[in-house]
Amino acid sequence: MFTRKRIIIAAIVIIGIPALALAWWLLSPLLISTTVDEEFPLAANAVIPADMSMAEAEQMMVEAASKFNNYDERIPTEMAMADDPAKMDSSVVKGRSGNFRDADSFHKGSGTATIYRSSDGKNLLRLEDFRVTNGPELHVLLVPNANPESRDDVEGYLGLGKLKGNIGNQNYFLPDGEDGSGYGSVVIYCRPFHVVFSVATLN
Repeated sequence: MFTRKRIIIAAIVIIGIPALALAWWLLSPLLISTTVDEEFPLAANAVIPADMSMAEAEQMMVEAASKFNNYDERIPTEMAMADDPAKMDSSVVKGRSGNFRDADSFHKGSGTATIYRSSDGKNLLRLEDFRVTNGPELHVLLVPNANPESRDDVEGYLGLGKLKGNIGNQNYFLPDGEDGSGYGSVVIYCRPFHVVFSVATLN
């Protein structure tokens, strides 16, 4: 009897702990929001603090670039942070833009998605005043379909990495040579369950 109880307890522990971990992974995003507020990174006339050398400033920008996106882009010093898009380099061109909308009654989204292009060919997707229902492993996709509704509609997508936060302003650099012209929408997508959370059609 004692041995049987130990076996039952061991089985509960072996099965229960992974089950609890899975449940937390699935449910915690619904309970916890992550807010980010990244500055607009395409600015003219970068200002270097008086106590910082040019080399230190360049290193800071390299580290910032790695943090801002998953492509390990290197942002030159002249493209340092700007706290206001209005201060961006005059050669930066605002491209297509769209407003996020709800995917359904449960998966909701709002805010804007805009693609910017700098004079040296960098292309940036910026999300502003952004908010979306949180979920496990959400990703930012550029999708050919302008109005995707399901996993079948996101075929041919370009992944820009994991969503940094379900609330707030954030930046995603496109790969070198990609300007987003072949894509019709920005999609917030749950990869584990293949669910569209929110869509912004680009116009």
